[in-house]
Amino acid sequence: MPGPDPMEDLFDPLGETPMRAPSRLKSRVFSALTRGMQQAGGLCSLSESCAAGRALCVFEKLVQISPIPEGLKQRNPCEVCHARLAGENIEGAPIFWPGCPYSQFQNR
Repeated sequence: MPGPDPMEDLFDPLGETPMRAPSRLKSRVFSALTRGMQQAGGLCSLSESCAAGRALCVFEKLVQISPIPEGLKQRNPCEVCHARLAGENIEGAPIFWPGCPYSQFQNR
């Protein structure tokens, strides 16, 4: 049955659900992108990310409120987080932390 949008019918004539990228792939791409951004000139600090409206996971929040220099807060805490390892290696990993990008990849 044709959909309400003719452009949609051009790309999906049978009305099938489009394939989704595996959560492991999404996690690995996200890790590679953040690593590349960090090597190219650093990431925003967690305080800046929070101020810009990005949700922080519980571990990022802990780093953000810790009394450490802002330079350390510009490092990616996901690099040492077990959620990253689980997300990159287990499809549908049981990660449920609000604000964690690896959790979001598993649950979408």
